[in-house]
Amino acid sequence: MIGRASAATLILARREVAALLSLDECIAAVEQAFRLHSEGRALGPGVLGLHVAEGGFHIKAAGLPLARNYFAAKLNANFSGNPARHGLPTIQGVVVLADADTGEMLAVMDSIEITVLRTGAATAVAARRLARPDSAVLTVAGCGNQGRVQLRALTRVLPIRTVHAVDQDGDRAARFAEELGAELAVEVRAAASLGAAARASDVIVTCTPSRRAMLMRADVRPGTFIAAVGADREDKQELEPALLARGTVVTDVLEQCATIGELHHALAAGVMTRGEVRGDLGDVVAGKRPGRTTPEEITIFDSTGSALQDVAAAAVVYERAVASGRGLPVPLGA
Repeated sequence: MIGRASAATLILARREVAALLSLDECIAAVEQAFRLHSEGRALGPGVLGLHVAEGGFHIKAAGLPLARNYFAAKLNANFSGNPARHGLPTIQGVVVLADADTGEMLAVMDSIEITVLRTGAATAVAARRLARPDSAVLTVAGCGNQGRVQLRALTRVLPIRTVHAVDQDGDRAARFAEELGAELAVEVRAAASLGAAARASDVIVTCTPSRRAMLMRADVRPGTFIAAVGADREDKQELEPALLARGTVVTDVLEQCATIGELHHALAAGVMTRGEVRGDLGDVVAGKRPGRTTPEEITIFDSTGSALQDVAAAAVVYERAVASGRGLPVPLGA
């Protein structure tokens, strides 16, 4: 069991979280979290969301039996207009990590790095099971921080050679192409048309704040893997419902996706039922449900972001912080 000399709560800033959590470690932790959930060993997950005029807040909570029994609750604010209007991050928030057996508050940490990394990590876990192993051409729609980590994560699990970068801001797509191409030694091109890029791709990731469908059924060729990342509340949408009806859908958490994900829109349109979903990603990881079954199958990962991912990542950060003496200990109950 992980222990500490004092009962103080560790406070960890974003720079410390970034130093303590690598993408590869996060992928491994998130994969384990999905497996534990499928095995019925997780607590939750649960989610509560509230909307305000320019964005929204959500609380996501879950627990996992790892080196100790952990519980985490993440409070995130998501305001997509922040960078342009206020010079602030789109996502701001904190993760509170606790001992699930005693209730001890172990750590309070910035949530930005955890949210970005664990979302990319989930796509990598899904791609291992749902993408064709020879997938070489990727389209990333949305060239912000999430688009960057999605590309980094996918190059770790697939032989990506060519990337089409699509964004409403052409300059941002161009910067994305220049910087990520040099970093990852792959060909990255800024693309003006999502449809044209998608039709030439083996893998498509959508990670935008879109409120209406932008990727259409006609733009996706057989054998494509799609990670739909942007829809994390009921008014967000990136995929045409007919596309989900045509493909094989795997959810991060079925009930959550049916409420706030792309699946929500397909159910509302009457083109799918819950019973037509292949299963949760955890069931695929655990071997209870198949992943990709044919080279021609269109596979779709509906990624709304689960607290299972948050607690797994936060546990890594906390354990490494304890081991390295990082963070500010504060006796909150004193």
